[in-house]
Amino acid sequence: MNKELKKFLGTEFKTKAKVIDSKVVEVIAPDGEMFQVLCQVGKYISQETRNYELHIIEAIFDKNYSNDKELMINNIWRDAILNGISFMGMSSGDRQCERTRIGNRIRQIRNERDIEARDLAKLADIDAANLSRIENGKYSVGIDILSKIAASLGKKIDLVDI
Repeated sequence: MNKELKKFLGTEFKTKAKVIDSKVVEVIAPDGEMFQVLCQVGKYISQETRNYELHIIEAIFDKNYSNDKELMINNIWRDAILNGISFMGMSSGDRQCERTRIGNRIRQIRNERDIEARDLAKLADIDAANLSRIENGKYSVGIDILSKIAASLGKKIDLVDI
């Protein structure tokens, strides 16, 4: 094994990655947020190859760690591909980034349409306090309630590229 590879494998990263099964790697970012990564690392028979690729994933997460999770995820995708990691997909994490983004968007549309929060809550047939929690990213809302809110705002839910 050459010196550079030995040095790389000896580097300790804040991120920790482990194989869950043949397709899933669990990654715990420096801030403790957990991500699920779909990749081929678990399929390798060689433990040495598996450990090397897990170490690359840890390095990529450490390098790209950011509070801006959308930017972080985009950079991780790019670096994984550049480093030959067979990324097939990645969760957006287990924290409130998406809840906050969605809540802010709901509030933005509501304000653009000059709708009071209590009126939107009434239209969507939800409790006003729940709408407040949703808009503040404090409440993990189900698809049914989110659909009601979207419809009340004249919108629909869609999946879009990151």
